[in-house]
Amino acid sequence: MRKTGGVPRRQWLAAAGLAVLAAAQALGAETHAAETHAAETHAADSDTTQVTPVQAKEVIDRARKLADRLRPAAEPTRLDPLVLALRQLEDRLDGLESGGDIPAAVLQEIDLQARRLARQIAFSNPRLDFDKILFVKRHDPAGLHLSRHMVHQYYGYAALPGGGLYVLSDPFSDAPQLTDLLADSRVENGRLAGRRLEPGTFLRPEVSFDGRTILFAYTEALGEKPEWSPQSCFHIFRVNADGTGLVQLTDGPWNDFDPCFLPDGRIAFISERRGGYLRCGASAPRWPSPTYTLHSMEPDGSDVIALSFHETHEWNPSVSRDGMLVYTRWDYVDRDTDIAHHPWISYPDGRDPRSYHGNYPEKRESRPWMEMQIRAIPESHRYVAVAAAHHGQEFGSLVLIDPRWEDDGALSQLTRLTPEVPFPEAETSHADIAATMVYGTPWPLSEEDYLVVYDPQAKNRGIYWIDRDGNRELIYRDPAISCYAPMALRSRPVPPVIPRQTVQAARDIAAVGGNVPPATIALMNVYDSDFAWPAGTEIHALRVIQVLPKTTSPTNQPRIGAADQTNARAVLGTVPVEADGSALFEAPLGKAVYFQALDADGMAVQSMRSATYVHPGERLVCQGCHERKHKPPSSARGTPLALLRAPSPITPEPSGANPFSYVRLVQPVLDRHCVECHRREAAVDLSGVIEGRHRFSRSYNHLASRYGFYYDTSLGSLHRPGRGGARTEAGRFGARAAKLMAFLGDSHYGVQLDPEERRRVIVWLDANSEFFGAYEDIDAQARGEIVFPSLD
Repeated sequence: MRKTGGVPRRQWLAAAGLAVLAAAQALGAETHAAETHAAETHAADSDTTQVTPVQAKEVIDRARKLADRLRPAAEPTRLDPLVLALRQLEDRLDGLESGGDIPAAVLQEIDLQARRLARQIAFSNPRLDFDKILFVKRHDPAGLHLSRHMVHQYYGYAALPGGGLYVLSDPFSDAPQLTDLLADSRVENGRLAGRRLEPGTFLRPEVSFDGRTILFAYTEALGEKPEWSPQSCFHIFRVNADGTGLVQLTDGPWNDFDPCFLPDGRIAFISERRGGYLRCGASAPRWPSPTYTLHSMEPDGSDVIALSFHETHEWNPSVSRDGMLVYTRWDYVDRDTDIAHHPWISYPDGRDPRSYHGNYPEKRESRPWMEMQIRAIPESHRYVAVAAAHHGQEFGSLVLIDPRWEDDGALSQLTRLTPEVPFPEAETSHADIAATMVYGTPWPLSEEDYLVVYDPQAKNRGIYWIDRDGNRELIYRDPAISCYAPMALRSRPVPPVIPRQTVQAARDIAAVGGNVPPATIALMNVYDSDFAWPAGTEIHALRVIQVLPKTTSPTNQPRIGAADQTNARAVLGTVPVEADGSALFEAPLGKAVYFQALDADGMAVQSMRSATYVHPGERLVCQGCHERKHKPPSSARGTPLALLRAPSPITPEPSGANPFSYVRLVQPVLDRHCVECHRREAAVDLSGVIEGRHRFSRSYNHLASRYGFYYDTSLGSLHRPGRGGARTEAGRFGARAAKLMAFLGDSHYGVQLDPEERRRVIVWLDANSEFFGAYEDIDAQARGEIVFPSLD
């Protein structure tokens, strides 16, 4: 390992018009950081460096309050002399103030002394009881496209070479030492064997629970832009905490990043290996946007499996205090593209993914659009996260999340840690997003104390300690490149090991002798809900619909239906619901699915606008339909009826539902009952003739928008009455809300559909009135040929 010195040269930060003053001589870390922080503070408060007595007193008062907070646990012999010195400094200021005007140079000196004392008080914090900080240096990804989407910053082709993996030793002392951890390390295996990891780019590291091992992602940042090759993608590496034993764990033409140690020894991470593309990415081939989701592997990089089968992106897995896996998911099945990227939680084997906060905003402006870098706070049930932008990068304002409070669709579960920075995009204009990317990568030490990266100009972030009271102290800054993801390099408590209950990992398959069991889903009571069912509702069945991963890169190529950026889907079929509202059925493995509650006519009364999935051997249990998270079941009762019998198989819907096809599902009904009469009497063409650039039929173009029903998924759809929102209004969507249903009975020229024909139209309307059922071979689909999706 190579020592690279202490801290950068003394400098005043250029901020809010403050001129840069760079000294020629190097100063100790304490003086440098205190003076740098003083400059930042003055720049934020005014356009001048002139200190006023009021400002100096505010610094003293803040330091005193910090000392009062720390006193119960701090070492008195260290804290008390600092408090005494602070009191003496305040007395001196009071004496000078009583004598008239105080010279500017004297005020500047008092202010700096106060900040030095405040810094020493902060560093007497017993939470700062570690002697090494691990972090990364890296440039923010560059390029115009990065202002449009938060997904691109994790593609290796967008990375700018430079930086490395570093350790800051004695970070709270007068003489911290910086070590380039990989300076003398060479990769011991794989494609890069014998080479150093340079120049390249690094992503978020992770320290093992015993503090001895480090995981991180690295890309060589080579190749064309954009490109997916081993040289241009992020891959996961492991190294010992002393820089020895550098090995490569993953490789290939896909990005693997955000590694996370699991309590049972496996490693969770984010990967593109599942396949698929973002539905609102960009026009290919300029900026394709492959989907990346949660995976896991053995500690040596073997046995990679998908933990998540979600069809859009996921980020930043970490482990909660109780051993659960917490991560960010982008959730926009049949709803607004921009505003639902919030915490999800699952068991470490990937089963039972649940949203516990933020997924259903009341308004676009009511809460952060994205919450990233979520970490559990030690000795707390709360989490810290970065409130970030959809059209930006992973920086912004910091928040606490308290899932024990009920979610009101706004801010009931949030506490602002950095209220001086608004939520990017949710509370700012699009043009101001970059200026709000100020804080990032919080490492919680307690509910009060955090390591973060910060720069008021959102350009060159340094490492800071901050607290909930607005105190902030610089620990390290490199003037040439940003710091990223600081964390204590030490051991930490191991969360409990939750036994895996899926049979997907190689060791679990071996344990059952290769006899992989099926998966089931049990619903205890469909009526046990957090919404009101329409009066007299009786649910007879659940419809299971699969959401298909997008296999083409450009947005709306092909356009699946009338809704913008909508999902291709397959209606897998139905399962019965018992008289007491319970259901038990066999579930398709590894497929993103959602459910609709059907009445006796087979019409959907309620529908999910999200997705779930099951793994081999999983037994997923739901209490109700949109079950209540903070209340017990509605009433005590005996064993649900469905659990007294074998799981139901899924009964298919009519032909044309899977693979989904308007041409095969709906057009035959129109041909039999509607086409000729409408052509003759109303001069309306309801034929199946294909026309236009989207390759839809004439009947679809006439019916879908005017008489069908679909949820908009495009920008701002939350505000569109009837077709927007984040939650489904029971009984007010699909076939029940479509105008077309009024024309399918005797009152409309004696039309008489048989039960299956009526069912075909209902299925189409309940399935968002789509046209295509796959992203490939649209001409064949338009001709009515069966086209199975290439990725499901």
